[in-house]
Amino acid sequence: MKVTGKITKVLDVESGESKAGKAWKKLVFTLETKEEYNNLYALEVFGEEKVDNFLKFNKVGQEVDVEFNVSCNEWKGKYFTSLQAWKVFKADKVEEVVLEEQGDELPF
Repeated sequence: MKVTGKITKVLDVESGESKAGKAWKKLVFTLETKEEYNNLYALEVFGEEKVDNFLKFNKVGQEVDVEFNVSCNEWKGKYFTSLQAWKVFKADKVEEVVLEEQGDELPF
C-alpha cells in the first residue's frame, strides 16, 4: 500500500533483544495526509539500518511517500495491527504547467 503525507512526529527509537538473542531496533513516526477522514497514520520502521536511514534522510514537516505493509498479530487473545513502512522517500510534487492559448490554430 502507499500513502502520501507530512511527517508530524518521530517517536524515540526502541531497541531490545529477541528470544533468540538477536538485537532489534524500531522507530514509529506519524504521518498526516490531506484526506478529510482517516488522515493520521502511525507507521513503524523496523531494523537497525532502516531506522538509521530514516533518521538520516527524514525530518518532521517533510512531505513523503510511504510504501507499507499491514500486519496483524495475535497475543493472548488480543489482536494488534501495525503498519510497517518499507520505503520512505520525498513526495513527488506535480508541477503545474501553464499552457499558452493557441487560439483556433492547431499545433500541428
